[in-house]
Amino acid sequence: MDIGAGTVLVLGGARSGKSEVAERLVAAASAGAPVTYLATGQAADTAVDPEWAARVAAHRARRPASWGSVEVGPGGDLAGALGSTTCAALVDSLGTWLAGLADFGEPGDPAAEILRTLGARRAAGRPTVLVSEEVGLGVHPSSTAGLRFRDALGTLNRRIAAASDQVLLVVAGRALALSEVAAP
Repeated sequence: MDIGAGTVLVLGGARSGKSEVAERLVAAASAGAPVTYLATGQAADTAVDPEWAARVAAHRARRPASWGSVEVGPGGDLAGALGSTTCAALVDSLGTWLAGLADFGEPGDPAAEILRTLGARRAAGRPTVLVSEEVGLGVHPSSTAGLRFRDALGTLNRRIAAASDQVLLVVAGRALALSEVAAP
C-alpha cells in the first residue's frame, strides 16, 4: 500500500498486530529515508513491570537501527514533537498518549493541535502513520473513568480518521482498508 505523503490511521484491538502493520507502512513510505518513531509509552523498569518492559523491548527490536526515536510519553506534547519531525513519522499510540492527559483533555481539545500538525505535515509532503486502539471492540468499562476514557478515545479516533487519507483496521495481523460511508 502506497501512502505517499498522506496520513494513515491504523486501528486495532490489543495484540492485533496494528503496530507491525504501521511499521511496514511507514518503512515503505520512507523508501529508506529517515523515519522518526514517536513513542507515547514510557519505558518501564523491568523489576517493576516486566511485561510492559518486554513489550517496549519487542517494539524497539523490530525497528531498524536507522530510525530515530522520540519518547513523547503519555500526555506529552505530541503535536509539538510531530511538528518538529521533518521526515516520515510513526506515532504509537494515540490511546497511550490520551491516557496520560490529566482529565482526558477536559477542558480543551486534545485533537485540535494534532489535526493542525497533520495538515501541515501533509502540505509539506511528510508521510505520517498513527496507531490507535479501537475502543468499540473491548469490554464495557465498569468505572466512570473507564467510560470517559473510552468515549474520549473514540472521539479522538473519529476526528483523526476524518483527517486521514486512509484508515485501516487490523484484526489478527490482517489489515482491512475502511472507506467512508455517506450518511443516509
